Amino acid sequence: MRGFWPIFKRELFAFFITPLAWVVMTAFLLIQGLHFYLVFSHFAGQAQLGPDAGPVQTFFGQTVLLYLPLLFVCPVLTMRLFAEERRSGTIEPLLTAPIGVSGIVLGKYAAVLTTYAIMWLPTLLYMWLAAEAGHVDWNVVGSGYLAVLAVGAGYLAIGTMTSAVTKSQLGAAIISAMILIGLFMLGIGAFIFPEGVARDLCSYVSVWAQMNDFSRGLVDSRRLVFDGTTIVLPLFITIRAVDAWRLE
Repeated sequence: MRGFWPIFKRELFAFFITPLAWVVMTAFLLIQGLHFYLVFSHFAGQAQLGPDAGPVQTFFGQTVLLYLPLLFVCPVLTMRLFAEERRSGTIEPLLTAPIGVSGIVLGKYAAVLTTYAIMWLPTLLYMWLAAEAGHVDWNVVGSGYLAVLAVGAGYLAIGTMTSAVTKSQLGAAIISAMILIGLFMLGIGAFIFPEGVARDLCSYVSVWAQMNDFSRGLVDSRRLVFDGTTIVLPLFITIRAVDAWRLE
């Protein structure tokens, strides 16, 4: 873990001195603002809401507008992490510095995860607005944000891995997006297949099913285990890939 903090601070600073983070954050917040407005407008005229139906529950788990931005924002945030270093040739001095490979990888990953969390921070205003308009279950809000963070952390780990296996930022973004879309499409099988092994498998990897559960305050540890796997495995592969560059 040598060098974690210098790498973390370097990457976080690099994100916010370039237009990339600001453009991505602005686009993301515009989409989520529209998303919340549409959800809130839908429920504004309803006098009574069910226990599992409300603007907060719908915002976090029951519309595609939550998922689509994640499928493209995460690849864009991670595409430059290693691909740009290799393209520009700055990876050689980095690897020869007295810094551990795990410190490099985890420092870069922690910086992009922090950026992702900062992107979601302004959406707390939506929850405050919902609370001003009516009752909000803050346990549901907490579990909703937990799911958003856990899913996003896995997606960012996958994006970090793809950035480490290509010298092209565009190529890294495309490969990452294809993997995430593939996982998303596989998860839809949970709503298509009849009861059986195929349906259970699809349900286990389904981000839609996970968000549906967490948006109702149902925190399933099995889904957190899957999220943890999608974080640890790609980062392990990334560390091995970066370590192999020393031998090139």
